[in-house]
Amino acid sequence: MNLIQSYLFGQKILGMNSRNLTYIKPYNKKKWIRLVDDKIRFKKILEKNDIPTPQLLGSIASLEDLNSFDFESLPKSFVLKPRSGFGGEGIVVIFGENKKRTSSGERLWVKNRQIKMSETDLRNHIKNILDGTYSRNNTPDVAFFEERIQITKLFKTYAYKGIPDIRIIVFNRVPVMAMLRLPTKESDGKANIHQGGIGLGIDISTGVTTNAIMGNRFIDTVPNGRLPLSGIRIPYWDTILDIAIRTADVTNLGFSGIDIALDRDAGPVILEANARPGLSIQLANMAPLKERLEKVGNLKIKTVKRAIRIAKDLFGGEIEEEVAEITGRTVIGLKETVTITSALGEKKSVPCKVDTGADSSSVDAELVRELGFGQVFSEFEELNIPSDITHQELSERVKAIAGYNKLIQKKSFSLLAKVDTIRAGNGITVRPYIRLPFTIQGEDFTALCSITDRGHLDYPVLLGSKNMRKFIIDPIKK
Repeated sequence: MNLIQSYLFGQKILGMNSRNLTYIKPYNKKKWIRLVDDKIRFKKILEKNDIPTPQLLGSIASLEDLNSFDFESLPKSFVLKPRSGFGGEGIVVIFGENKKRTSSGERLWVKNRQIKMSETDLRNHIKNILDGTYSRNNTPDVAFFEERIQITKLFKTYAYKGIPDIRIIVFNRVPVMAMLRLPTKESDGKANIHQGGIGLGIDISTGVTTNAIMGNRFIDTVPNGRLPLSGIRIPYWDTILDIAIRTADVTNLGFSGIDIALDRDAGPVILEANARPGLSIQLANMAPLKERLEKVGNLKIKTVKRAIRIAKDLFGGEIEEEVAEITGRTVIGLKETVTITSALGEKKSVPCKVDTGADSSSVDAELVRELGFGQVFSEFEELNIPSDITHQELSERVKAIAGYNKLIQKKSFSLLAKVDTIRAGNGITVRPYIRLPFTIQGEDFTALCSITDRGHLDYPVLLGSKNMRKFIIDPIKK
């Protein structure tokens, strides 16, 4: 039994039958389902109600339209979609245009690094869309072009090729559950969990990611990397909740899954509304959806602002016990009390800030002295590092620091672990590093910390992501 199966066992998970009979049939009328299934009509409804969505660039409804369509009018990058497609089938994302043309003079677009598409290739794909190859019931369909979303800087290091999106389940106007979906190499750059993408639960109150699933397992970091997946703060969070609710309102769907992407320039934009949202969002959040739906089913909510406040009050930070039980790791917050063992074996507790955006940890110089580790400063001074090392060219500075670290190993200093350059607010400086024994909530670990002046800060200790692998970070935990 894998971790996800062990979580599901005995839980009050919402199943497909219950979803269909209890929520979709009573709350989503067929005419409104048909509205959101028709992506062109849906897009026009959004535009009419001033809800941001990628711009419609053109549509092709017949072979006559195809024959007369001016492919020269298309921009260098765009997305081609079937009007009634589902599950991401039939979508072609064009990232740019090749400078060269085909031998017949046709434009040549770049689908990805390996695949290029000519006008003839696009025409053939559009013919498949018109034939209904990708429509829900294999009925004749319409092809349309829309503006391509530009990935925001935040997600570039997390996403493989494609664009991440955010799924929000809205019921009775209340956002009850949210998930960030990341494209991976396994999913071929698509933000689709069933095809190998990553699903990250999002805390409704703060818009910060909690835990992640990929396939049939829970994961902590980006595949083949060390970048932690918990603790990602989603920008524009209140705006995202706002447009999710307003989208559910204009579609008249009582129970829906709203898909939102973050554009580099435009911010949050609506991609789709789903009248039959999938249920893997429960696993990404380690929380049964049914319990949340039942909490808001009978509420009467007049304003979007109140709906957001209810969502944050009801569904913020409920998963700590489940996370600890499943993963075997302690859940901590962004502000903790850390206990440090001094040189004499005594315990000292101090406030600590956990920063998932920082790789390394740091400790206040005066605290190091109080703990009886002042010898580290004399060991650092013994290296006689010139102050102008920070002004050297980068390559020279790297070589110099490597030389000093070799000297540290040769001298076998008792406390000084290494030295390194740090880019701080006042420029680049060389800092000494020390390994210190810490305890948080009964968990013992050793952290490699740079030593700096933190006396003017509220937290004499800052712990970065490299030292937090024994823990799961819950941003709203007090």
